[in-house]
Amino acid sequence: MSALTRRATVYLKPASHKVPHLQFNETSRSISEPNNDAVRDQPAEDAKDPAVFDERADEPAVGFEEFAKGLKRNGTIGFARRMPS
Repeated sequence: MSALTRRATVYLKPASHKVPHLQFNETSRSISEPNNDAVRDQPAEDAKDPAVFDERADEPAVGFEEFAKGLKRNGTIGFARRMPS
């Protein structure tokens, strides 16, 4: 481990861990690689947020219930299945 590497513990639900764990075993990649990618890329994603807020500043506010109904109407959300824990 290099001097610039730090260890951290990340707790995942078993169902969330199973698929990536199998994939990384098959590809011989460390499960740390996608975590490192996400941590590295997050500041760039956060930097985009203020620009999006500025672009959408004149849009009308929508309440939660109305927003959820719109997502159901357009099929974005539907009946959710409960994930095993």
